[in-house]
Amino acid sequence: MTNQILLACIYLAVFLFLQRALTHWVRKLAQMKQVSVTRTSLVTRFISYVMFFITLSLMAVSLGLGYQDVSLFVSSAFAVMGVALVAQWSILSNLTAGVLIFFVFPYRIGERIKVVDKDEDISGVIVEIALFHVLIHRDNGDMVTYPNNLMLQKAVLKLADQTPLAQRQAQSDSKKRFDPE
Repeated sequence: MTNQILLACIYLAVFLFLQRALTHWVRKLAQMKQVSVTRTSLVTRFISYVMFFITLSLMAVSLGLGYQDVSLFVSSAFAVMGVALVAQWSILSNLTAGVLIFFVFPYRIGERIKVVDKDEDISGVIVEIALFHVLIHRDNGDMVTYPNNLMLQKAVLKLADQTPLAQRQAQSDSKKRFDPE
């Protein structure tokens, strides 16, 4: 019994060490990619929850609950989540895509992009990259909320105009003041 408790404590210590290391790494990556603090916090929290669930499962096995009992619980939990999310599969895919975009999306807030879509012209400046969607400010002033899963599925072009959004809005406002129509 002492060995089992010691092993559970080791799992807990490894979890805490990995959580701190991954949190530090994600924050450093977010700072390098100029990602918002809110989005960084959401991604960090998501990774921590997954790691905690895995650690809890390992601790349960090491404390003698049995591999079959724990695997039955884990598979049942995933089955319930699957049934609960089957009607809302897009939520799960957007959440997964949001985490992927955090790590591998080559475009940043303030850059002009165009999503290649035959039905709609979706081009403009990225205003926000959230966990479920990307906000794109069009040149005509409209705001487009584009789902993350579609952002990964479609081709995205980086456009040449790299003027920051705030500067373009200021230019547009000054143009409206001096150019009455």
